[in-house]
Amino acid sequence: MATLSSSRQKALLRKYARNVKFLMMAVSICLIVYSLPKQAKFSYEIERGRIWNQKDLVSPYNFAILKTQAEIQNDRRNALSSTTQLYQLNNDVAQQQMGGFKNDLEIKWHNSGIDDRLKPKYILAGIELLKDVYDKGVFTLNPKYQQTQGYTITILQNNISTEKSTSELFTREGALTYCSRILNRRPDINKTFLLDLLQNHIQNNIIYDDKLTARLETEVLEGLSLTRGMVQKGEVIISKGSVVNEEVFQKLQSYKKAFEDNARINGNPRLVLAGQFLLVSITIALLMIFLYLFRKDIYADNRLVSLILLVITAMLFTLSMAIKLELPNLYYIPYCIVPIIIRILFDTRLALNIHLLVVLIAGFFVPNSFEFAYFEITAGMVSIYSIKNLVRREQFLISAVIITFTYFVSFLGISLIREGSLIDIDWRNFIPFAVSVLLTLLAYPLIYLFEKIFAITSDITLIELTNTNAPLLREMAFSAPGTFQHSLQVANLAENAIYAIGGNALLVRAGALYHDIGKMENPLFFVENQSSGFNPHDKLPYEESAQIIIRHVYKGIEMAQKENIPEIIIDFIRTHHGNTRVDYFYQSFLKNFPEKIINENTFRYPGPIPFSKEAGVLMLADSVEAASRSLKEPDEKSISALVDRIVKYKLDQNQLKDSNITLKDIETIKTIFKRMLMSIYHVRIDY
Repeated sequence: MATLSSSRQKALLRKYARNVKFLMMAVSICLIVYSLPKQAKFSYEIERGRIWNQKDLVSPYNFAILKTQAEIQNDRRNALSSTTQLYQLNNDVAQQQMGGFKNDLEIKWHNSGIDDRLKPKYILAGIELLKDVYDKGVFTLNPKYQQTQGYTITILQNNISTEKSTSELFTREGALTYCSRILNRRPDINKTFLLDLLQNHIQNNIIYDDKLTARLETEVLEGLSLTRGMVQKGEVIISKGSVVNEEVFQKLQSYKKAFEDNARINGNPRLVLAGQFLLVSITIALLMIFLYLFRKDIYADNRLVSLILLVITAMLFTLSMAIKLELPNLYYIPYCIVPIIIRILFDTRLALNIHLLVVLIAGFFVPNSFEFAYFEITAGMVSIYSIKNLVRREQFLISAVIITFTYFVSFLGISLIREGSLIDIDWRNFIPFAVSVLLTLLAYPLIYLFEKIFAITSDITLIELTNTNAPLLREMAFSAPGTFQHSLQVANLAENAIYAIGGNALLVRAGALYHDIGKMENPLFFVENQSSGFNPHDKLPYEESAQIIIRHVYKGIEMAQKENIPEIIIDFIRTHHGNTRVDYFYQSFLKNFPEKIINENTFRYPGPIPFSKEAGVLMLADSVEAASRSLKEPDEKSISALVDRIVKYKLDQNQLKDSNITLKDIETIKTIFKRMLMSIYHVRIDY
């Protein structure tokens, strides 16, 4: 079977990139629609204590008014309290215990020291007491009713029931007390001896039947009505301008339940499906339009588009599963995880846009859509703002605290509007929000996973790369210390400049630290690493020296790829010289060999020129920092002239035309470079 080469595969992917994009969109839409609950959406938002601003709501059909949970619980309590407990009467217990009493008395009589002639009297007295006790009945109090005195129970004997009050029966302790009291009246009998025998033979003959009682309670509870009253067809449920009080609120809830049940039975599921398909399609289309208009770099990369669609689909699928599994509260779901992931992997605008679209879709399937949208949009915005510049790992925890506080303020505000009282707020309802924030911390491992799968570089990875203990940087500090110091200075210059004109300061710092790693191959061929005054270029032809200098770009790319440095950092290595010439050796060749014809490309870097604002700033910072080292007496005038000259040269060579840097940005960059270089060389400004 023939196989396609990697270049052929890439060519096919480029050719059919648009078709692949549309296919991913279609798959995402279908998965979302497939997972969403297939039921009609109730048209009205219901909130206690609010003014009904809709038109008069008239019932289109008869429906029962549902009882509130409090009413149902109260009915259950009343029903259970009125349900008698079932006991079984066991006549065999009395006979067995009387026989046992006689046997015990015979065994213990010889050691009692009592006259044998009194034995019949003791037997008769004991049997009479046991008969009295068992005739009345012995039972154990049910812990459920132990606080109550004199409650009624039902006693079953051969399937014939008799109701008795517990006050008419003996407990085991009560029976012993009764026997003791009777024996106190019999001075002719040794009370201690007889009572000791009796207590071992007083057992329950009325036994609690928990299975029958539970069955009876279940039947009673199942027979309870869950409704109270009816709303007739044509009856006004609520008039415009009325307050949604408790009674009206329950009618509206009952109408909503009746509407959903009716739609489930009589509604056309295909039309519901079509409606969901339209809504989700519009949302995904808006996202793609946003990418096309404002983030063409992402739109053009199907790998990144697939990641975004995957995150959106996964979140909505999670919501759908929570609805189908009847999760107690849908606020347990960590909705803020989506904007955090998108913000860290991409940018703020895209994160906010996607979060709004996800909340819009979710709002159709959650109760109290307005409240849901308010909670999640505000929390999502805060989560994005709180990690605008991720430079420390603890910002995740700080962000979680801020999100929790936002949820709390929103919860308090909505609760006050709804209840009108602090006392009536059920603070347990805030628990799902706290759990949601804790689950949001899962964004951290998910970001790492997405980075590895989709080959994306996040700010977290950039933080790790800028650690000077990273393997390549540590090696450069040892083998090419001058280049390492140069890279640090370039990083400081570029970072401050990009921060001023707007851009990813962390990215440009990482790019600056790695842009010259290729010089580690031949560090002594670069002037910053020459400490002894010996210059190896003195013994080489100008063409060969130029190629050695140029080769540090190729070698740097090779080293970075070997160490799995992200491609976005390797782009800085490729572009930091653009396609400029190695002018020193080129001009030296022309001066010394004017008669020779030379290919200028021998002295020219391979390019490409910088294609991002960060790469453009790095090119300028690299050239300015390197040139500043040649200043014999750096002062304000010489530094200013140097910066102006180098920036003008890069502009004249069209090195910045693809970097999206404006003339205003150029002036800002030059000002920052001049100020920082004067600070580095301790130049005192005249004033």
